[in-house]
Amino acid sequence: MTSDVAEGRSLGINPEELASCVSCGLCLPHCPTFRVTGEEWASPRGRINAMRLVQDQGAAVDQAFLSSMDSCVQCRGCEPACPSGVSFGSMMEATQAALIRQRRVDWRRRGFRVLGHRRLLNLLSRVLAVAQRLRLVPSKRLGLPGIPLVQERLRASGDDVWLFTGCVMDAWQRSTHASVKRVVETTGVGVALPGADAACCGALSLHAGLEDHARALAARTMGALAGSAPILVDSAGCGAVLKDYGKLIGTAEAEAFSQRVMDVHEWLVTRLHMLPSLGEQNQEAIIAVHDPCHLRHVQRAHQPVVEVLARYATVVALDDDGLCCGAGGAYAAMQPELAASIRERKLEAIRRSGAGIVASANPGCTIHLANAGMTVRHPLEILDEILEEILDEASEDVR
Repeated sequence: MTSDVAEGRSLGINPEELASCVSCGLCLPHCPTFRVTGEEWASPRGRINAMRLVQDQGAAVDQAFLSSMDSCVQCRGCEPACPSGVSFGSMMEATQAALIRQRRVDWRRRGFRVLGHRRLLNLLSRVLAVAQRLRLVPSKRLGLPGIPLVQERLRASGDDVWLFTGCVMDAWQRSTHASVKRVVETTGVGVALPGADAACCGALSLHAGLEDHARALAARTMGALAGSAPILVDSAGCGAVLKDYGKLIGTAEAEAFSQRVMDVHEWLVTRLHMLPSLGEQNQEAIIAVHDPCHLRHVQRAHQPVVEVLARYATVVALDDDGLCCGAGGAYAAMQPELAASIRERKLEAIRRSGAGIVASANPGCTIHLANAGMTVRHPLEILDEILEEILDEASEDVR
């Protein structure tokens, strides 16, 4: 590799950010790859030290460096634990962007571009669904869910709020969007749906280092979600990036857009009084909540999920302090062994909880955990079913 990066002239990291880590090690218990391997190269501290050696001292970008960076889940669990406020996520994104420029042949360059084209993604998804049914695709090994052949068509019901539908989740898990839309509408508001220009938020591209592509997708998304209505997001990874458009694009318009973005549970928790009450029914469901990393560590908005579910079910907390499940966007497909090892720690915590159902507000987490045999649902899918039962019983009582 011969380039500015290989010669160590720059990884594009802000020098002040790079110098902010004091190597105290308080991040280590919160890093899933360090917990699994016990190796310094697989820790935030070790990765930052490797970045310094490349950027400041001209060290070679060798296979050891690439392996260290590529093995990071980018869960950012280290950030809340850091007393120095190290912005590890932004350093990883800058490093990945520098590295991707040198990888002239990389599947992510072309593969992630599909995400911005809704019709093409839907077509390819249907082809994949057929291949799954013919058993031509090793779905579990690739970390894929069962992809539906036919998707429910969503229709707008008003313009009080936007529901961001995104790319992979819309193509593979549109039924989740349908549940979320019904729950939101139960509060009495109308839901607007974006067009094809909001086909992808850019999260996967950004994490892979494709910054220009992520910015292009962000600009399209902003144009498709015009106005001042709140933008509700039911995918933690999408929500984290949408809330960060101000930084990604760097304009006042982008910052104003980001201020409109809310995780759907953040929005709903202040409107629980508008939903029907459980009445005399017992809270029979026992649910363990797995906090997606980008909801807990990046958005810091995981608590509303618990508050929303607790109104209708018994919620039990996992005792692993929000440790990553190993999904990490495309991480489970790219690093299957590490992803499986990280997931096993999460599975142990779920088993200890005694819950029969796991709720998680991120598609990657639900797919990754379900592939290990867990019953995993989006929190508002669970709530949608409970509300349907309540309303059906109320209707019977009236009759």
